[in-house]
Amino acid sequence: MKITKNMKGMIQKMFNKKVEKTISIEGMKCEGCVSRVKNVLEDIKEVTECEVSLEEKTAKITLKKDIDDEIIKKKIENLGFKVNNI
Repeated sequence: MKITKNMKGMIQKMFNKKVEKTISIEGMKCEGCVSRVKNVLEDIKEVTECEVSLEEKTAKITLKKDIDDEIIKKKIENLGFKVNNI
């Protein structure tokens, strides 16, 4: 059986599963808060992408592999914010 380009892409997706999480955050009031949350999340080695929204009060992250939500929660709450859910 010959492996086509399309099949290679499907195989890579199966084995390179990225994990996406949306974090609901209470207490962000300005762009400085957004920047602090973004920086702390980007410091997590598994995080490959991070987008923080002041208006939506959320952070959306993509991880190369899943990690315990408590790690994420603790990092954000150490900044003085409250994590409602992940």
